[in-house]
Amino acid sequence: MSAQPVQNPAAAPVGFRAALHRLASKQKSAKGAPAYSRFVNRKLGRVLAAVSYVLGLTPNQVTAISACFTFTGIALIALVEPAPWLGAAVCLALVVGYAFDSADGQLARLRGGGSASGEYLDHMVDAAKISSLHSAVLVSWYRFHDLDDPAWLLVPLGFTIVAAVMFFGMILKDLLARARRTGPAPAPAAPSTLRSLLVVPTDYGLLCVAFLLLGFPSVFAPVYALLFAGNALFLLAASVKWFREVAGLDAAPSAGASAAPAVDTGVRR
Repeated sequence: MSAQPVQNPAAAPVGFRAALHRLASKQKSAKGAPAYSRFVNRKLGRVLAAVSYVLGLTPNQVTAISACFTFTGIALIALVEPAPWLGAAVCLALVVGYAFDSADGQLARLRGGGSASGEYLDHMVDAAKISSLHSAVLVSWYRFHDLDDPAWLLVPLGFTIVAAVMFFGMILKDLLARARRTGPAPAPAAPSTLRSLLVVPTDYGLLCVAFLLLGFPSVFAPVYALLFAGNALFLLAASVKWFREVAGLDAAPSAGASAAPAVDTGVRR
């Protein structure tokens, strides 16, 4: 993977501390981000992005590192019988993978901007992990748990559907808005700490931490089911809101007849 040039080489940071300081001013909006992702994961990602910059890694290489950690954790869920040590290992793998997932975008911004191919790679990895994570829980419960009621298997199955639809809905809404936009993107509203806490059940980071309980099935199962319920309720409410936002684009002038603007990779980077 070839390195992407920095837009302003003269202003490029030198060393870990300089890179970390520069990243503080290159954070994307925290509007709508749930608590763990906003207050913990982005900070971890900032440190990893600075380290990656010093090591000369590209954003796509950081995405690959994220995928390695994440899918190692997912494989452990499906293949290994639950035990306390396994929960800790899975949690660590998923948390580190998620931090690197934040780092690739921050590294791209530090280097001067992202690329369409990088955004594509990042979203493809995200789509794969979202579906396979809950599928792995389904496999684990089927293989290793003596379930009193087989209906429990519907929980990870439903979580797979909800997570996939939610991810697709968010991405599609943003892509449609970008395609119809004729001018610069509007300034994001100030992030709300209260909203970050209210939507925490939808936080992928919280889900990663919940796998600490994987070795204690009688505790993990209800916690996992509660997270599923929270995500399902959020999706029902958000789908109505997103539909209204997309419907509002129909009344706006289309950018399709004008000259094609430069690709905005803001979703990933």
